[in-house]
Amino acid sequence: MKHIITPPSFELSALEPYFDAATMDFHVNKHHQGYADKLNAALDEFPDLQSSSLEELVTLDIKDYPAIHNTAGGVLNHNLFWSILSPQVDQPFPESVHQTLVKHFGAIDNFKQEFTAKASVFFGSGWTWLVADSQNNLKIISTPNQDNPLAQNLTPIIGLDLWEHSYYLKYQNRRPEYIDAFWHILNWKQVETNLQQP
Repeated sequence: MKHIITPPSFELSALEPYFDAATMDFHVNKHHQGYADKLNAALDEFPDLQSSSLEELVTLDIKDYPAIHNTAGGVLNHNLFWSILSPQVDQPFPESVHQTLVKHFGAIDNFKQEFTAKASVFFGSGWTWLVADSQNNLKIISTPNQDNPLAQNLTPIIGLDLWEHSYYLKYQNRRPEYIDAFWHILNWKQVETNLQQP
């Protein structure tokens, strides 16, 4: 089985001015596609893993399968990232999302502030996530590199890419501006769907 990327469902210029077209083109067609190409090449050496899903591959021990763990994470993480972005700017919160975030964080602003703070101070390349545990408790975590929360038995709901390639062309070293832009183009309807998945 060859793994392919799930690209954005919108034109790469559609997130302007928040995410610029040049960065999106570079991000999707070079970085995301590159992870898929490298994953498929790495799997050539492991026939017993070639029928495994991305979700299964990201839970492999990185010590035993570093190339597969990292590249599968790169494909899966970006698949989720594109799905939670939308050209429909400043979407309203679905009522179920509002209720869920208030239940776990006290207020929508509390959630956004905590998520923003974690993403802002994370050192190096990685991701900040809203995740659900096996009891459907929500929390915010950050992971290094292309690690996916599934490796910690956590289900990713929202993921923000903190690798410099995701923002450096437009925002240079101003990561807080990139994080602020992310909130404007977050697809809350998809977040609602993610929260409802078992």
